[in-house]
Amino acid sequence: MSPDYATFFDAHTHIHFPAYDQDREEVFARAKLASVKMITVGTQESTSRGAVEFAKAHLGDVWATVGFHPAHFSFNWHHDKGEQSHPAAEQLDIEKLKNLAQESEVVAIGECGLDYFRVNDDESKKRQREGFVKQLELAAAVKKPLMVHCRAAFDDLIATLKSEVRCLKSETPAVIHFFTGSIDDAKKLLDLGFAFTFGGVITFARDYDEVIKMIPLDRILSETDAPYVAPAPYRGKRNEPAYVVEVIKKLAEIKNVSLETMTEQVWTNAQMIFKI
Repeated sequence: MSPDYATFFDAHTHIHFPAYDQDREEVFARAKLASVKMITVGTQESTSRGAVEFAKAHLGDVWATVGFHPAHFSFNWHHDKGEQSHPAAEQLDIEKLKNLAQESEVVAIGECGLDYFRVNDDESKKRQREGFVKQLELAAAVKKPLMVHCRAAFDDLIATLKSEVRCLKSETPAVIHFFTGSIDDAKKLLDLGFAFTFGGVITFARDYDEVIKMIPLDRILSETDAPYVAPAPYRGKRNEPAYVVEVIKKLAEIKNVSLETMTEQVWTNAQMIFKI
């Protein structure tokens, strides 16, 4: 592939997480060798700060997001040693996120959203929705796009977005990462201006083929969500940004376009959405 169009893009990774503390720069070097640029995504104030710091150390190759993951609002939150260095649960401090969001390396607000997969109590769901609205408002205030997480909560997510549609300004598009919803969900989110990222799961499961075929090329991005969900042929291993190339290959196959076309389109989409 010619260097003229060989910019692969990982729209959602977590290379700054503790999961990479022993070999982070080696992981980054492999990504750079594979011509992969990336956005490393914050999940609470501490990891958001870490994302910004890593982006500052790798200008032109890495950008950051700042946000508060919906799982951290739940009463059954647990410490993931691969994500957080410290076991104490954080509380959403929107002013701290707003201060971080002013950094030029920050290209989106998130990951934020709703996740009911392991949540049964109404209070946790309520806290998630309230926290999501605060981050919707933050994105509108700083004029940066959203990086949205949604799992088992698409009806509430779409209802919340419609009720806060004033926050979804045309100049600040929104992205839903690791999309797992239905074709109907995707159509509603397309109408709201969303783009969609797809990751390693599409390389070994066929559940997403039809929705990928339906979504226009100019609304599709590739991601790894590293260190999670490595694509084939690396399934079962720790994921890393260099592996996004396998995702783009599969997207090209599903969309019936060349690898060159898919690679160029994803990079063009990323530049448009994130202003990079």
